[in-house]
Amino acid sequence: MTEATVNPRATAPFDPYTLQKPQADTLPLVCDSPHSGTLYPQDFGYALPFERLRRGEDTDVHVLWQALPAVGATLIAANFPRAYIDPNRDVEDIDAAMLDGAWPTALTPSEKTRLGIGLIWRDAGKNGKDPIYDRKLSVAEVRARIDRYHAPYHAALREHIEAAHQEHGAVWHLNLHSMPADSYEGLQIQSDHPLADVVLGDRDGSTAAPEFTALVAEAFRRRGLSVALNDPFKGVALIARLGRPAERRHSLQIELHRGLYMDEDTRARSANFDALQRTLAEVSADIAAYVRSQIAS
Repeated sequence: MTEATVNPRATAPFDPYTLQKPQADTLPLVCDSPHSGTLYPQDFGYALPFERLRRGEDTDVHVLWQALPAVGATLIAANFPRAYIDPNRDVEDIDAAMLDGAWPTALTPSEKTRLGIGLIWRDAGKNGKDPIYDRKLSVAEVRARIDRYHAPYHAALREHIEAAHQEHGAVWHLNLHSMPADSYEGLQIQSDHPLADVVLGDRDGSTAAPEFTALVAEAFRRRGLSVALNDPFKGVALIARLGRPAERRHSLQIELHRGLYMDEDTRARSANFDALQRTLAEVSADIAAYVRSQIAS
């Protein structure tokens, strides 16, 4: 697949997401890349250089995982950028200080909002650096972002997850991301060890069966990648809502170290991009085989 189309001020309307349906026998394996969007709506109104704004992108994550439909999975990828509105946040996760008026319902800002990366991002840099706006946002424009992008994305994801569970009595969901090399610093976490190649988040075992998380971890480790569990990313709103293992609803967040496949300054693919893509195709096949075995038993 070619380089992603990047548009700093997309004037034409565009679909909020791209849907790739299974190319093989359909499995109850639904995957989404909520942060790889590179079409920036014209009404964004950001007030900093575009290249700084792009730091939040999980650029090309959906391309790295392009083998998923070939093994029977459904793959949904956001087309809009997370800095505009983040589909991995709840709609109440808003910093009221960013608004020019009162929000009509109760807000529940999370730790992500404190860090400046809630539903509507405040900053593109760490520790309050690179503020995105030089103005207050109107309640109407934030509401419009929810209605045009956030809500349709979640509706599509929910539709495919519910259809899979209804048909098979079980569903496995992969929430696909990439993480910057300075993730610990960005999260204001002190660590005495380096960031792993891959971080799996299951909110400390609450959103996926332990054997599923272990299988995915081993699939990466067999291919020479270091894996950490819930360190420093446990998963947030999206997998917390979807993952209910007791109901055979398993949701796992997968973070890939950006240094494995890109130049973080330019967002360009590195020489290792194709090799990582091939590795993820093998991991995808392992996950698909596990899901197939579970629904056959």
